[in-house]
Amino acid sequence: MDEPLIAQGSSFQEQCSQCSAVDWGVTEEGGYFCRSCHNVIERTLEVLDSYHSNYRVSRISRESKKNKKLEHGNDWMVCEGFQFILKHQAEALLEMGVCPQFKDDVLCNFWRRYLQKSNQAYTRNPVTVERFQLGSDTDGASESLSLSDFCPSASETDVESSAPSSISGFSSDGGASSVCSGSLDANSYHSTAERKRWNLMTMPMTLAFCHLSLLWLREALTLSDLLRFVAEGHIPYINAYQVFPEEMKLYGKDSQIFRVESIPSHRKVQQEAHKLAVFLDLPRFPPVTQEYMLHPALLSLKYLTEANLPDELHLWVCRVMEQAGVGEGTYLTYDPLGRKSCLLSYDILAAALIIVTMKLLFKMDDQKEWKLSKKTDTENKQNKDNGIFCLRKWYKTVQRALDLAKEKEVEEIARQSWKPRKPLYSSRKQKCVILKRRRVVEHLQTSFQKLTNSTPEPQQSPPCSFRFRWGEVDGDGPSYYNQHLGSVVMEKNGSLHLMNPKYWHTALKPCQPKQCRDHFREIEPTLPRSYIFLLQLFSFLLGVGESCIHAQVIQVERLLIRNAPRTPSAQKLQQKQKN
Repeated sequence: MDEPLIAQGSSFQEQCSQCSAVDWGVTEEGGYFCRSCHNVIERTLEVLDSYHSNYRVSRISRESKKNKKLEHGNDWMVCEGFQFILKHQAEALLEMGVCPQFKDDVLCNFWRRYLQKSNQAYTRNPVTVERFQLGSDTDGASESLSLSDFCPSASETDVESSAPSSISGFSSDGGASSVCSGSLDANSYHSTAERKRWNLMTMPMTLAFCHLSLLWLREALTLSDLLRFVAEGHIPYINAYQVFPEEMKLYGKDSQIFRVESIPSHRKVQQEAHKLAVFLDLPRFPPVTQEYMLHPALLSLKYLTEANLPDELHLWVCRVMEQAGVGEGTYLTYDPLGRKSCLLSYDILAAALIIVTMKLLFKMDDQKEWKLSKKTDTENKQNKDNGIFCLRKWYKTVQRALDLAKEKEVEEIARQSWKPRKPLYSSRKQKCVILKRRRVVEHLQTSFQKLTNSTPEPQQSPPCSFRFRWGEVDGDGPSYYNQHLGSVVMEKNGSLHLMNPKYWHTALKPCQPKQCRDHFREIEPTLPRSYIFLLQLFSFLLGVGESCIHAQVIQVERLLIRNAPRTPSAQKLQQKQKN
């Protein structure tokens, strides 16, 4: 800072509204700032020309107007903010190797269709700000936020009386704007009636848009992968508003729309995607055949590798899939407007098929699988070969790696900084306080790193579809991919058959989803621990709850039993019951 400007700032003797100090400096643009608390006020230095002492220099006046325009931003709608977020999410997915048609041909068309269906654009009678604001004040007080939560108080308005008219409810060019927010239509997004009437956007809906677009292209990226990449920061979602340009200022009610405090669950995004597809009136999606990774035949092979299970299990998984009828195109293809329309969870279905196959082979009742393990150990010792798959060794290896991975995940979440680089503020007075605290925190962090000689945060690792590395030198444990199943299967009449003739399952009575709640927590203490371990393993791999996988296992078992070939004795018994 130039010394003459600092000296000129000493001539201004009013107290600072923040710290009550009288210690003013002058910026290069001619504005006063407090050297004690760095508070910047609207008053500017009267620079006098040596020839025309009665006039202020015109160049400073123009820069002041330009700075004010940049400070308060342009008029913008909330849907424009979501459009910026979708754009950056699509670009992040393209960098991961998603099909090039994802952004322009699919996601962009879905977004245009949404704007047209919600009457926000691409229509002869678009929804204006005035129509959005109609009835927003009549909504319930419990659902809408009061103005006192975000508007400046009376003392703040007195200090900021020189602010442009956009803060008080009107933009500088005369257009209407939203009160106590940077956007024009933030009030409507806090009204339950308006939000339901126009199906307004939310942050989880951005992930629903991406999920539907990936599903339309039948990409290998499942919803579980999408949410995991979001959690790891590869796809912008947490503090995604930071990608907004400088002209789009966020404060007040905008913070409640774009602020994200948690990542939505798998079920939440699934429900949002289905609602969105029905609202957009989308046609039947392209069929999912065995050529695409979303098909359970290929997706289960990926999860077998991830769970460190033998590749030979894939043959039996495909048999279970065919017997249950879940590998057909009619079952896998999504039809939003169909009679029994539901958005299928392809990743959870593949995991459920593997668990059912493990129950068919090893029974998984806390008794049979350990007896088979003892028998396998004896055969491996006699043959001096470890080529037969032993469930006990697999369990010990995977359990150790799973516990370490869970601890590492908890540590990474604890180290993750949820605070944004561009903090949101509810009023202009709070902006100065927040920015000052941010500068103090960053200065303390830098000083602490220098004193402790600690290294800064490590760079973000590239996205990976696998969470475990088996068989590597510095991996999570030995690999069991190439081992064979041994005595759990036998060859008879030129085909393989299961040695385990029995199968246990929980109650398969039908439940009404809207009337009946989840029963997993009630029956979980009675289930075998080996089966619970399988649920915990795939729950960690997919990032979903154990109850979701258990419910899909029950669904596969229903289809498997219903489509199972009946023996002659069972057919006779069924005929007698009918007669």
